[in-house]
Amino acid sequence: MVVTAPNVREIERATLPNGLRIVTEVMPYVRSVSLGVWIGSGSRIEHGPENGISHFIEHMVFKGTKHRSAEEIARSVDSVGGGLDAFTSKELVSFNTKVLDEHLPFALDILADLVLNPVFREADIEKEKGVILEEIKMEADQPEFVLHETFISNFWKGHGLGKPILGTRETVRKFGQEMLFDYYNRIYSPRNILITAAGNLDHDKIVKLVWDSFADLPERDRLPADSAPRSHAPIVLKKKESLEQVHIALGVPAYPLAHELRFPLYVLNTVLGGGMSSRLFQNIREKQGLAYVVYSELNLFSDTGCFTVYAGTAAETSKQVVNSVMQEFRHLKDELIGEDELRRAKDHLKGSLMLSLESTSSRMSNLARQELYFDRFMSLDEMLDSIETVEREEVQSIAQEFFRTENIALAMLGRLGDVHVTRDDLVC
Repeated sequence: MVVTAPNVREIERATLPNGLRIVTEVMPYVRSVSLGVWIGSGSRIEHGPENGISHFIEHMVFKGTKHRSAEEIARSVDSVGGGLDAFTSKELVSFNTKVLDEHLPFALDILADLVLNPVFREADIEKEKGVILEEIKMEADQPEFVLHETFISNFWKGHGLGKPILGTRETVRKFGQEMLFDYYNRIYSPRNILITAAGNLDHDKIVKLVWDSFADLPERDRLPADSAPRSHAPIVLKKKESLEQVHIALGVPAYPLAHELRFPLYVLNTVLGGGMSSRLFQNIREKQGLAYVVYSELNLFSDTGCFTVYAGTAAETSKQVVNSVMQEFRHLKDELIGEDELRRAKDHLKGSLMLSLESTSSRMSNLARQELYFDRFMSLDEMLDSIETVEREEVQSIAQEFFRTENIALAMLGRLGDVHVTRDDLVC
């Protein structure tokens, strides 16, 4: 079945009898193919002692399979000049590669071997615990990361979205072979696996290759639906005297990733803190000279989202930065953004979108995003039109909906001294 994306994207989709999905996009003007195996569950579904296990398994599959040693895996894609990578997020795990089109069967065989044939040797598990524990230490040395984890763990307190992807020292130390296989067998099921590919490819040939590798993967029970998180709005001040700056994160709830108003939300984020011409950058950095780094960002998921502002500043100016952010919130609520500002934001988003879809890797990832979150495929023209039709009134309405004093969560980390922030400082 060819999915309609007229004259723009040649996307085809197939589903194996066991439920595994395949989505491809032909890009005949390139000589590469990017291929990804996506597990439709990330760290948010982990419970209690499982925290960090999705990420741990992502690491462990590279330690050896039934058919390849760790060294053979490392050499495999290198030997044909390609790249092999993996990552774990809150809602996904991805194993992906990019190779010349002639090496596609070889690349798929490697990814299939990683996903289908891990061995989880006890000796390797113990070694990898040390690696992950060092990764946790490395992140703990980065104040922006510590601030982010502090903010998220309180914003979605008590829910899997608020737990660290890496896990904790306590949970990682307790991982064992039986626990890994138990989780792997529950999560790595065909209905929870998506394979996407983009580049110089033939859809039918890829479907056959996937069938040859994955057809015997047994069907398993559907994963239980995860509950939607409830956001919280605490004020958390965390002292760390070794830091020279105070790091600030302010956040409010936002729409889920596939929400119909996501494009006005993107425009709002761009206007507020999405680049050097944004209001936060121009006001806090350029006009007041209070911060070197200041920006806003969106973290959107299947059933919720978070709109966050970050800044790093001196302790004595930290409240001034908070007040300046509140001022920008008020302006966006009280006044329509200018026509020229709307135009710049739209052009910024359209340019970023078009540039992001120029490579086979980004197209391959985009296919996964649309299949997993939208269950449909949008042409580039459709996405550009959706940005172009955003109205100023929609942007203001979203600001009025979310920029509310009772919604605002705040986390601050650094040499705080006698800095004290209350809810009265977050009036917008």
